[in-house]
Amino acid sequence: MKPIFKAFLQGLFLYALACSGQTWAQTPTFDNRIEHLALNWAHINYEIPDKTAQAVAAHKLAVEAGEMAHESPTRAEPLVWEAIALSTEAGARGGMGALGLVKQAKGLLEKAEKLNPNALGDGSVYTSLGSLYAQVPGFPIGFGDPAKARAYLEKAVAVNPTGIDPNYFYGDFLFRQGDYAKAARVLTQALNAPARPHRDVADRGRRAEAASLLARAKAKL
Repeated sequence: MKPIFKAFLQGLFLYALACSGQTWAQTPTFDNRIEHLALNWAHINYEIPDKTAQAVAAHKLAVEAGEMAHESPTRAEPLVWEAIALSTEAGARGGMGALGLVKQAKGLLEKAEKLNPNALGDGSVYTSLGSLYAQVPGFPIGFGDPAKARAYLEKAVAVNPTGIDPNYFYGDFLFRQGDYAKAARVLTQALNAPARPHRDVADRGRRAEAASLLARAKAKL
């Protein structure tokens, strides 16, 4: 083989290898895509003030998470984020139409619980179910149930005792139940929660919510 032709083939091989490596590097992994859902949700929930725009963006995120759930039917993580996105859309839209969205979210979370109750590793399945049972109206309008809310939220805190979300939503539940002293203790725990990697926007927004609710709880004491 002539040296020039050999060098050309080597160069072509290295170029192809480099391009293949670039393609692999640019292909998002399952975890990358889950992180993308988390970051987008934080932006939608805390950085889009207009409720109509927030509802539209949350709907798109729910569709994206739903497609991912369809692609990975044995994984619970996309179901959790689809449910969270639907709940956010419901909160932004309000009205009776929101009830259908939260019922759909509840079904997704129940499916996720059967697949893997520890999905996302932070008690999100229990936290999300607990918050729905706490905030949705009870019978005959909705499925809200304080007993179920307490059970799920206490499970979430047991799984992730220092987490900001389990403590915030448990504190919110206790506040709604009129247990202001315990709510204040739990919300203080939420404010002292360690920062989560790559979740700056979500942490900042949740801390602001926890601080506001803590002030209201202390005012009731």
